[in-house]
Amino acid sequence: MVSFVIALVVLLIGFFTYGKLVEKVFGPDDRTTPAIEINDGVDCMPMKTWKALLIQLLNIAGTGPIFGALMGACFGPVVFLWIVFGSILGGAVHDYMCGMISERHKGASIAELSGIYLGKPALYIMRIFSILLLLLTGTVFVTSPASLIAKLTPDFLNNTFWIIVILLYYIAATLLPIDKVIGKLYPVFGVILIVMAVSIAGAMIFLPQYTIPEITLADLHPDNLPIWPFMFITVACGAISGFHATQSPMMSKCITTEKAGRKVFYGAMIIESVIALVWAAAGVAFYGTTQMLGSALSDIGQSGAVYEISKTMLGNIGGILAIIGVVVCPVTSGDTAFRSARLILAEWTKLDQKKIRNRLLITIPLLAAGAVLTQLDFNVLWRYFSWSNQTLAMIALWVATAYLVLNSKHRFASLITAIPASFMSAVSLTYILMAPEGFKLSSKIGYPAGIIFASALLLIYLVLCVRKTRGKGIGSK
Repeated sequence: MVSFVIALVVLLIGFFTYGKLVEKVFGPDDRTTPAIEINDGVDCMPMKTWKALLIQLLNIAGTGPIFGALMGACFGPVVFLWIVFGSILGGAVHDYMCGMISERHKGASIAELSGIYLGKPALYIMRIFSILLLLLTGTVFVTSPASLIAKLTPDFLNNTFWIIVILLYYIAATLLPIDKVIGKLYPVFGVILIVMAVSIAGAMIFLPQYTIPEITLADLHPDNLPIWPFMFITVACGAISGFHATQSPMMSKCITTEKAGRKVFYGAMIIESVIALVWAAAGVAFYGTTQMLGSALSDIGQSGAVYEISKTMLGNIGGILAIIGVVVCPVTSGDTAFRSARLILAEWTKLDQKKIRNRLLITIPLLAAGAVLTQLDFNVLWRYFSWSNQTLAMIALWVATAYLVLNSKHRFASLITAIPASFMSAVSLTYILMAPEGFKLSSKIGYPAGIIFASALLLIYLVLCVRKTRGKGIGSK
Protein backbone atom coordinates (compact mmCIF):
# COMPACT_ATOMS: atom_id res chain seq x y z
CA MET A 1 0.00 0.00 0.00
CA VAL A 2 2.88 2.37 0.75
CA SER A 3 4.09 2.19 -2.87
CA PHE A 4 0.60 2.93 -4.16
CA VAL A 5 0.16 6.01 -1.94
CA ILE A 6 3.63 7.32 -2.81
CA ALA A 7 2.88 6.84 -6.51
CA LEU A 8 -0.29 8.93 -6.17
CA VAL A 9 1.62 11.69 -4.37
CA VAL A 10 4.40 11.69 -6.99
CA LEU A 11 1.82 12.13 -9.77
CA LEU A 12 0.38 15.15 -7.96
CA ILE A 13 3.84 16.65 -7.36
CA GLY A 14 4.67 16.06 -11.03
CA PHE A 15 1.77 18.24 -12.13
CA PHE A 16 2.88 21.18 -9.99
CA THR A 17 6.61 20.87 -10.70
CA TYR A 18 7.50 19.17 -13.97
CA GLY A 19 4.26 20.40 -15.50
CA LYS A 20 5.31 23.99 -14.78
CA LEU A 21 8.74 23.32 -16.30
CA VAL A 22 7.14 22.01 -19.50
CA GLU A 23 4.88 25.07 -19.57
CA LYS A 24 7.88 27.37 -19.16
CA VAL A 25 9.73 25.64 -22.03
CA PHE A 26 6.74 26.09 -24.34
CA GLY A 27 6.08 29.68 -23.26
CA PRO A 28 2.32 30.36 -23.38
CA ASP A 29 1.38 33.99 -24.05
CA ASP A 30 -1.71 36.20 -24.50
CA ARG A 31 -2.36 35.61 -28.20
CA THR A 32 -5.92 35.02 -29.41
CA THR A 33 -6.82 31.32 -29.51
CA PRO A 34 -8.78 29.56 -32.31
CA ALA A 35 -11.84 29.40 -30.05
CA ILE A 36 -12.06 33.20 -30.24
CA GLU A 37 -10.42 33.89 -33.59
CA ILE A 38 -12.34 31.29 -35.65
CA ASN A 39 -15.42 30.34 -33.57
CA ASP A 40 -17.21 28.46 -36.36
CA GLY A 41 -20.06 27.23 -34.15
CA VAL A 42 -19.18 23.56 -34.80
CA ASP A 43 -15.63 22.63 -33.74
CA CYS A 44 -13.99 25.93 -32.69
CA MET A 45 -15.98 27.28 -29.75
CA PRO A 46 -14.98 28.95 -26.44
CA MET A 47 -15.25 26.78 -23.31
CA LYS A 48 -14.52 27.39 -19.66
CA THR A 49 -11.27 25.80 -18.49
CA TRP A 50 -12.90 23.37 -16.04
CA LYS A 51 -15.24 22.10 -18.76
CA ALA A 52 -12.41 21.76 -21.29
CA LEU A 53 -10.43 19.77 -18.69
CA LEU A 54 -13.27 17.30 -18.07
CA ILE A 55 -13.94 16.92 -21.79
CA GLN A 56 -10.23 16.34 -22.47
CA LEU A 57 -10.20 13.69 -19.73
CA LEU A 58 -13.18 11.88 -21.24
CA ASN A 59 -11.66 12.21 -24.73
CA ILE A 60 -8.45 10.45 -23.73
CA ALA A 61 -9.60 8.07 -20.96
CA GLY A 62 -11.09 5.14 -22.84
CA THR A 63 -10.80 1.56 -21.68
CA GLY A 64 -7.04 1.97 -22.04
CA PRO A 65 -6.27 3.14 -18.48
CA ILE A 66 -8.59 0.41 -17.16
CA PHE A 67 -8.20 -2.62 -19.44
CA GLY A 68 -4.59 -1.78 -20.29
CA ALA A 69 -3.73 -1.26 -16.62
CA LEU A 70 -5.27 -4.60 -15.67
CA MET A 71 -3.27 -6.38 -18.36
CA GLY A 72 -0.18 -4.41 -17.37
CA ALA A 73 -0.65 -5.45 -13.74
CA CYS A 74 0.12 -9.01 -14.85
CA PHE A 75 3.77 -7.91 -14.97
CA GLY A 76 3.56 -7.07 -11.27
CA PRO A 77 3.82 -3.83 -9.25
CA VAL A 78 6.69 -2.68 -11.50
CA VAL A 79 3.86 -1.30 -13.65
CA PHE A 80 3.38 1.45 -11.04
CA LEU A 81 6.75 2.94 -12.04
CA TRP A 82 5.85 3.03 -15.74
CA ILE A 83 2.48 4.65 -15.08
CA VAL A 84 3.94 7.36 -12.82
CA PHE A 85 7.14 8.30 -14.62
CA GLY A 86 5.83 7.48 -18.09
CA SER A 87 3.04 9.98 -17.50
CA ILE A 88 4.98 12.80 -15.84
CA LEU A 89 7.99 12.69 -18.18
CA GLY A 90 6.32 11.42 -21.33
CA GLY A 91 2.54 11.19 -21.60
CA ALA A 92 1.58 14.51 -20.04
CA VAL A 93 4.39 16.28 -21.92
CA HIS A 94 3.14 14.66 -25.15
CA ASP A 95 -0.46 15.75 -24.56
CA TYR A 96 0.48 19.30 -23.57
CA MET A 97 2.75 19.85 -26.55
CA CYS A 98 0.30 18.34 -29.05
CA GLY A 99 -2.52 20.52 -27.74
CA MET A 100 -0.53 23.73 -27.55
CA ILE A 101 1.27 23.39 -30.89
CA SER A 102 -2.09 22.62 -32.50
CA GLU A 103 -3.56 25.72 -30.86
CA ARG A 104 -0.83 27.84 -32.44
CA HIS A 105 -1.76 26.40 -35.84
CA LYS A 106 -5.52 27.12 -35.63
CA GLY A 107 -6.35 23.70 -34.18
CA ALA A 108 -4.48 21.67 -36.83
CA SER A 109 -4.42 17.87 -36.47
CA ILE A 110 -1.29 15.89 -35.60
CA ALA A 111 -1.13 14.85 -39.27
CA GLU A 112 -0.96 18.47 -40.44
CA LEU A 113 1.57 19.32 -37.74
CA SER A 114 3.73 16.37 -38.88
CA GLY A 115 3.74 17.81 -42.39
CA ILE A 116 4.74 21.26 -41.11
CA TYR A 117 7.60 20.09 -38.88
CA LEU A 118 8.74 16.75 -40.35
CA GLY A 119 8.05 17.33 -44.07
CA LYS A 120 5.50 16.36 -46.74
CA PRO A 121 6.11 12.59 -46.62
CA ALA A 122 5.29 12.67 -42.89
CA LEU A 123 2.05 14.53 -43.68
CA TYR A 124 0.71 11.79 -45.97
CA ILE A 125 1.96 8.95 -43.78
CA MET A 126 0.41 10.49 -40.69
CA ARG A 127 -2.90 11.21 -42.37
CA ILE A 128 -3.30 7.54 -43.23
CA PHE A 129 -1.76 6.30 -39.99
CA SER A 130 -3.90 8.60 -37.81
CA ILE A 131 -7.14 7.66 -39.54
CA LEU A 132 -6.38 3.94 -39.25
CA LEU A 133 -5.54 4.35 -35.56
CA LEU A 134 -8.73 6.32 -34.94
CA LEU A 135 -10.79 3.65 -36.70
CA LEU A 136 -9.16 0.97 -34.53
CA THR A 137 -9.71 3.12 -31.44
CA GLY A 138 -13.34 3.82 -32.24
CA THR A 139 -13.94 0.14 -32.91
CA VAL A 140 -12.22 -1.02 -29.70
CA PHE A 141 -14.30 1.54 -27.82
CA VAL A 142 -17.49 0.15 -29.35
CA THR A 143 -16.93 -3.53 -28.60
CA SER A 144 -15.58 -3.23 -25.04
CA PRO A 145 -18.46 -1.17 -23.54
CA ALA A 146 -21.03 -3.14 -25.54
CA SER A 147 -19.82 -6.41 -23.99
CA LEU A 148 -19.95 -4.93 -20.49
CA ILE A 149 -23.44 -3.43 -20.90
CA ALA A 150 -24.65 -6.77 -22.29
CA LYS A 151 -23.63 -8.44 -19.02
CA LEU A 152 -25.94 -6.07 -17.10
CA THR A 153 -29.02 -6.34 -19.33
CA PRO A 154 -31.42 -9.15 -20.36
CA ASP A 155 -30.10 -11.75 -22.80
CA PHE A 156 -32.04 -10.40 -25.79
CA LEU A 157 -30.14 -7.12 -25.41
CA ASN A 158 -26.92 -8.73 -26.58
CA ASN A 159 -23.58 -7.40 -27.81
CA THR A 160 -24.88 -6.75 -31.31
CA PHE A 161 -27.78 -4.67 -30.01
CA TRP A 162 -25.51 -2.46 -27.90
CA ILE A 163 -22.97 -2.10 -30.71
CA ILE A 164 -25.75 -0.67 -32.90
CA VAL A 165 -26.92 1.66 -30.12
CA ILE A 166 -23.39 2.95 -29.50
CA LEU A 167 -22.76 3.47 -33.22
CA LEU A 168 -25.99 5.49 -33.52
CA TYR A 169 -24.86 7.65 -30.61
CA TYR A 170 -21.49 8.10 -32.34
CA ILE A 171 -23.24 9.48 -35.41
CA ALA A 172 -24.85 12.21 -33.31
CA ALA A 173 -21.69 13.02 -31.33
CA THR A 174 -19.54 13.13 -34.48
CA LEU A 175 -21.90 15.31 -36.48
CA LEU A 176 -23.30 17.82 -34.00
CA PRO A 177 -21.49 20.96 -32.78
CA ILE A 178 -19.13 20.18 -29.92
CA ASP A 179 -21.24 22.04 -27.35
CA LYS A 180 -24.46 20.09 -28.09
CA VAL A 181 -23.62 16.54 -26.93
CA ILE A 182 -19.98 16.50 -25.84
CA GLY A 183 -20.10 19.86 -24.09
CA LYS A 184 -23.20 18.94 -22.09
CA LEU A 185 -22.64 15.26 -21.22
CA TYR A 186 -18.89 14.99 -20.75
CA PRO A 187 -18.54 17.15 -17.61
CA VAL A 188 -21.14 14.95 -15.88
CA PHE A 189 -19.46 11.76 -17.10
CA GLY A 190 -16.09 13.16 -15.98
CA VAL A 191 -17.33 13.49 -12.42
CA ILE A 192 -18.69 9.91 -12.51
CA LEU A 193 -15.35 8.63 -13.80
CA ILE A 194 -13.42 10.36 -11.01
CA VAL A 195 -15.87 9.15 -8.32
CA MET A 196 -15.51 5.59 -9.66
CA ALA A 197 -11.72 5.66 -9.37
CA VAL A 198 -11.84 7.19 -5.89
CA SER A 199 -14.34 4.51 -4.78
CA ILE A 200 -12.17 1.63 -5.97
CA ALA A 201 -9.08 3.20 -4.38
CA GLY A 202 -10.94 3.69 -1.10
CA ALA A 203 -12.07 0.06 -1.05
CA MET A 204 -8.50 -1.17 -1.53
CA ILE A 205 -7.10 1.10 1.17
CA PHE A 206 -9.77 0.71 3.87
CA LEU A 207 -11.08 -2.85 3.44
CA PRO A 208 -8.76 -5.27 5.28
CA GLN A 209 -9.25 -8.19 2.87
CA TYR A 210 -7.35 -6.39 0.09
CA THR A 211 -3.59 -5.94 0.06
CA ILE A 212 -1.94 -3.66 -2.49
CA PRO A 213 1.50 -5.10 -3.33
CA GLU A 214 4.65 -3.04 -2.95
CA ILE A 215 6.82 -2.11 -5.94
CA THR A 216 9.33 -4.70 -7.11
CA LEU A 217 11.36 -4.79 -10.31
CA ALA A 218 10.71 -8.53 -10.70
CA ASP A 219 8.87 -9.70 -13.83
CA LEU A 220 5.84 -11.59 -12.51
CA HIS A 221 3.97 -12.11 -15.78
CA PRO A 222 2.32 -15.57 -15.80
CA ASP A 223 3.20 -16.08 -19.49
CA ASN A 224 6.82 -15.01 -18.96
CA LEU A 225 6.50 -12.03 -21.27
CA PRO A 226 9.54 -9.75 -20.81
CA ILE A 227 8.86 -6.35 -19.27
CA TRP A 228 10.82 -4.71 -22.09
CA PRO A 229 9.16 -3.88 -24.42
CA PHE A 230 5.82 -5.61 -23.77
CA MET A 231 4.74 -3.77 -20.62
CA PHE A 232 5.39 -0.40 -22.29
CA ILE A 233 3.02 -1.30 -25.12
CA THR A 234 0.39 -3.02 -22.97
CA VAL A 235 -0.03 0.03 -20.72
CA ALA A 236 -0.40 2.81 -23.25
CA CYS A 237 -3.28 4.97 -22.00
CA GLY A 238 -2.37 5.87 -18.42
CA ALA A 239 1.33 6.29 -19.19
CA ILE A 240 1.73 7.65 -22.72
CA SER A 241 -0.66 7.30 -25.65
CA GLY A 242 -0.45 8.48 -29.24
CA PHE A 243 -4.24 8.45 -29.40
CA HIS A 244 -4.12 11.59 -27.25
CA ALA A 245 -2.25 13.37 -30.05
CA THR A 246 -5.44 13.05 -32.10
CA GLN A 247 -7.64 14.26 -29.23
CA SER A 248 -5.75 17.25 -27.85
CA PRO A 249 -6.34 19.34 -31.02
CA MET A 250 -10.08 19.14 -30.28
CA MET A 251 -9.68 21.09 -27.05
CA SER A 252 -7.01 23.31 -28.61
CA LYS A 253 -9.94 24.71 -30.60
CA CYS A 254 -11.89 25.45 -27.40
CA ILE A 255 -9.51 26.87 -24.77
CA THR A 256 -9.80 30.63 -24.46
CA THR A 257 -6.28 31.30 -23.22
CA GLU A 258 -2.94 29.55 -23.73
CA LYS A 259 -2.33 29.66 -19.99
CA ALA A 260 -5.14 27.13 -19.50
CA GLY A 261 -3.12 24.55 -21.43
CA ARG A 262 -1.28 23.03 -18.47
CA LYS A 263 -4.51 22.36 -16.59
CA VAL A 264 -6.39 21.04 -19.61
CA PHE A 265 -3.72 18.93 -21.35
CA TYR A 266 -1.06 18.09 -18.77
CA GLY A 267 -3.64 17.89 -15.98
CA ALA A 268 -6.04 15.55 -17.79
CA MET A 269 -3.19 13.11 -18.45
CA ILE A 270 -2.20 13.10 -14.78
CA ILE A 271 -5.81 12.33 -13.80
CA GLU A 272 -5.91 9.50 -16.33
CA SER A 273 -2.70 8.11 -14.83
CA VAL A 274 -4.32 8.11 -11.39
CA ILE A 275 -7.17 6.04 -12.89
CA ALA A 276 -4.67 3.61 -14.44
CA LEU A 277 -2.76 3.33 -11.18
CA VAL A 278 -5.96 2.54 -9.28
CA TRP A 279 -6.95 -0.25 -11.68
CA ALA A 280 -3.44 -1.72 -11.88
CA ALA A 281 -3.41 -1.92 -8.07
CA ALA A 282 -6.98 -3.25 -7.96
CA GLY A 283 -6.18 -6.09 -10.35
CA VAL A 284 -3.56 -7.71 -8.13
CA ALA A 285 -5.14 -6.62 -4.82
CA PHE A 286 -8.44 -8.29 -5.77
CA TYR A 287 -7.13 -11.51 -7.35
CA GLY A 288 -4.13 -11.90 -5.05
CA THR A 289 -1.43 -12.83 -7.55
CA THR A 290 -0.52 -12.01 -11.13
CA GLN A 291 -1.16 -15.64 -12.03
CA MET A 292 -4.75 -15.47 -10.76
CA LEU A 293 -5.26 -12.08 -12.42
CA GLY A 294 -3.95 -13.49 -15.72
CA SER A 295 -6.29 -16.49 -15.42
CA ALA A 296 -9.27 -14.22 -14.77
CA LEU A 297 -8.49 -12.05 -17.79
CA SER A 298 -8.16 -15.19 -19.89
CA ASP A 299 -11.36 -16.80 -18.61
CA ILE A 300 -13.82 -13.89 -18.32
CA GLY A 301 -12.05 -11.15 -20.26
CA GLN A 302 -11.28 -7.58 -19.28
CA SER A 303 -14.95 -6.56 -19.07
CA GLY A 304 -15.73 -9.52 -16.86
CA ALA A 305 -12.84 -8.72 -14.53
CA VAL A 306 -13.95 -5.09 -14.23
CA TYR A 307 -17.49 -6.20 -13.41
CA GLU A 308 -16.29 -8.73 -10.83
CA ILE A 309 -13.91 -6.31 -9.11
CA SER A 310 -16.44 -3.45 -9.03
CA LYS A 311 -19.38 -5.46 -7.76
CA THR A 312 -17.40 -7.36 -5.10
CA MET A 313 -15.46 -4.39 -3.78
CA LEU A 314 -18.25 -1.82 -3.74
CA GLY A 315 -21.49 -3.77 -3.50
CA ASN A 316 -24.50 -3.30 -5.76
CA ILE A 317 -24.82 0.49 -5.71
CA GLY A 318 -21.11 1.19 -5.78
CA GLY A 319 -20.59 -1.54 -8.35
CA ILE A 320 -23.16 -0.01 -10.67
CA LEU A 321 -21.55 3.41 -10.24
CA ALA A 322 -18.13 1.97 -11.05
CA ILE A 323 -19.42 0.08 -14.07
CA ILE A 324 -21.13 3.23 -15.40
CA GLY A 325 -17.75 4.92 -15.15
CA VAL A 326 -16.08 2.08 -17.04
CA VAL A 327 -18.76 2.15 -19.75
CA VAL A 328 -18.57 5.94 -20.05
CA CYS A 329 -14.77 5.86 -20.53
CA PRO A 330 -14.66 4.03 -23.86
CA VAL A 331 -17.89 5.47 -25.26
CA THR A 332 -16.72 9.03 -24.70
CA SER A 333 -13.38 8.26 -26.34
CA GLY A 334 -14.88 6.31 -29.21
CA ASP A 335 -17.13 9.15 -30.33
CA THR A 336 -14.28 11.65 -30.26
CA ALA A 337 -12.07 9.16 -32.12
CA PHE A 338 -14.54 9.26 -35.02
CA ARG A 339 -14.89 13.03 -34.62
CA SER A 340 -11.10 13.43 -34.86
CA ALA A 341 -11.04 11.21 -37.95
CA ARG A 342 -13.71 13.45 -39.49
CA LEU A 343 -11.61 16.55 -38.80
CA ILE A 344 -8.45 15.01 -40.30
CA LEU A 345 -10.35 13.97 -43.44
CA ALA A 346 -11.90 17.44 -43.61
CA GLU A 347 -8.42 19.00 -43.55
CA TRP A 348 -7.35 16.58 -46.27
CA THR A 349 -10.36 17.08 -48.55
CA LYS A 350 -10.88 20.77 -47.74
CA LEU A 351 -14.58 20.12 -47.11
CA ASP A 352 -16.10 22.96 -45.07
CA GLN A 353 -17.44 21.41 -41.85
CA LYS A 354 -19.96 24.18 -41.20
CA LYS A 355 -22.28 22.38 -43.65
CA ILE A 356 -24.05 19.31 -42.27
CA ARG A 357 -23.97 17.67 -45.70
CA ASN A 358 -20.17 17.75 -45.76
CA ARG A 359 -20.00 16.31 -42.25
CA LEU A 360 -22.31 13.48 -43.33
CA LEU A 361 -20.18 12.74 -46.39
CA ILE A 362 -17.24 11.96 -44.12
CA THR A 363 -18.98 10.56 -41.03
CA ILE A 364 -21.15 7.83 -42.58
CA PRO A 365 -18.30 5.97 -44.38
CA LEU A 366 -16.14 6.21 -41.24
CA LEU A 367 -18.77 4.66 -39.00
CA ALA A 368 -19.56 2.01 -41.63
CA ALA A 369 -15.88 0.99 -41.60
CA GLY A 370 -15.98 0.90 -37.81
CA ALA A 371 -19.06 -1.34 -37.89
CA VAL A 372 -17.21 -3.83 -40.12
CA LEU A 373 -14.18 -3.85 -37.80
CA THR A 374 -16.36 -4.72 -34.78
CA GLN A 375 -16.67 -8.22 -36.24
CA LEU A 376 -12.95 -8.89 -35.69
CA ASP A 377 -11.52 -10.48 -32.55
CA PHE A 378 -11.15 -7.88 -29.76
CA ASN A 379 -7.76 -9.18 -28.57
CA VAL A 380 -6.31 -8.91 -32.07
CA LEU A 381 -7.69 -5.38 -32.45
CA TRP A 382 -6.24 -4.40 -29.06
CA ARG A 383 -2.72 -5.62 -29.91
CA TYR A 384 -2.60 -3.67 -33.17
CA PHE A 385 -4.22 -0.67 -31.49
CA SER A 386 -1.60 -0.72 -28.72
CA TRP A 387 1.39 -0.81 -31.07
CA SER A 388 -0.12 1.80 -33.42
CA ASN A 389 -0.86 3.92 -30.38
CA GLN A 390 2.72 3.97 -29.12
CA THR A 391 4.16 4.48 -32.61
CA LEU A 392 1.97 7.55 -33.04
CA ALA A 393 3.16 8.80 -29.64
CA MET A 394 6.74 8.42 -30.85
CA ILE A 395 6.04 10.47 -33.99
CA ALA A 396 4.08 13.13 -32.09
CA LEU A 397 6.97 13.59 -29.65
CA TRP A 398 9.40 14.06 -32.55
CA VAL A 399 7.00 16.65 -34.02
CA ALA A 400 7.04 18.48 -30.69
CA THR A 401 10.83 18.21 -30.59
CA ALA A 402 11.15 19.76 -34.06
CA TYR A 403 8.80 22.57 -32.97
CA LEU A 404 10.91 23.31 -29.89
CA VAL A 405 14.17 23.17 -31.83
CA LEU A 406 12.79 25.83 -34.15
CA ASN A 407 11.00 28.00 -31.61
CA SER A 408 12.44 27.58 -28.12
CA LYS A 409 14.70 30.32 -26.82
CA HIS A 410 16.41 27.93 -24.40
CA ARG A 411 19.37 25.91 -25.67
CA PHE A 412 18.55 22.20 -25.79
CA ALA A 413 15.18 22.83 -24.06
CA SER A 414 13.77 20.41 -26.62
CA LEU A 415 15.43 17.55 -24.70
CA ILE A 416 12.22 17.62 -22.68
CA THR A 417 10.52 15.93 -25.65
CA ALA A 418 13.53 14.41 -27.42
CA ILE A 419 14.36 12.05 -24.54
CA PRO A 420 10.86 10.50 -24.28
CA ALA A 421 10.70 10.48 -28.11
CA SER A 422 13.91 8.42 -28.24
CA PHE A 423 12.63 6.10 -25.51
CA MET A 424 9.35 5.49 -27.35
CA SER A 425 11.26 4.94 -30.60
CA ALA A 426 13.13 2.09 -28.95
CA VAL A 427 9.91 0.69 -27.49
CA SER A 428 7.99 0.82 -30.76
CA LEU A 429 10.61 -0.79 -32.99
CA THR A 430 11.64 -3.44 -30.45
CA TYR A 431 8.03 -4.48 -29.93
CA ILE A 432 7.09 -4.89 -33.58
CA LEU A 433 10.27 -6.90 -34.19
CA MET A 434 9.56 -9.29 -31.30
CA ALA A 435 5.76 -9.41 -30.99
CA PRO A 436 3.67 -12.42 -32.13
CA GLU A 437 1.71 -10.08 -34.42
CA GLY A 438 5.00 -8.58 -35.64
CA PHE A 439 8.16 -10.22 -36.98
CA LYS A 440 8.57 -12.71 -34.07
CA LEU A 441 12.33 -12.12 -33.83
CA SER A 442 14.37 -12.93 -30.73
CA SER A 443 15.45 -10.37 -28.15
CA LYS A 444 19.04 -10.78 -29.43
CA ILE A 445 17.89 -8.96 -32.56
CA GLY A 446 15.05 -6.84 -31.20
CA TYR A 447 16.93 -5.23 -28.28
CA PRO A 448 20.00 -4.02 -30.21
CA ALA A 449 17.85 -2.89 -33.16
CA GLY A 450 15.66 -0.77 -30.87
CA ILE A 451 18.66 0.82 -29.17
CA ILE A 452 20.40 1.57 -32.48
CA PHE A 453 17.21 3.07 -33.96
CA ALA A 454 16.58 5.32 -30.97
CA SER A 455 20.25 6.34 -30.75
CA ALA A 456 20.32 7.25 -34.45
CA LEU A 457 17.25 9.49 -34.10
CA LEU A 458 18.68 11.13 -31.00
CA LEU A 459 21.98 11.76 -32.82
CA ILE A 460 20.13 13.41 -35.73
CA TYR A 461 18.30 15.60 -33.23
CA LEU A 462 21.56 16.65 -31.52
CA VAL A 463 23.14 17.53 -34.86
CA LEU A 464 20.15 19.71 -35.75
CA CYS A 465 20.35 21.44 -32.38
CA VAL A 466 24.04 22.20 -32.88
CA ARG A 467 23.33 23.56 -36.37
CA LYS A 468 20.68 25.84 -34.92
CA THR A 469 22.91 27.15 -32.12
CA ARG A 470 25.57 27.97 -34.72
CA GLY A 471 23.02 30.05 -36.59
CA LYS A 472 22.77 27.79 -39.64
CA GLY A 473 19.13 26.80 -39.14
CA ILE A 474 17.66 23.37 -39.53
CA GLY A 475 17.26 23.60 -43.27
CA SER A 476 20.75 24.97 -43.95
CA LYS A 477 23.51 23.07 -45.72
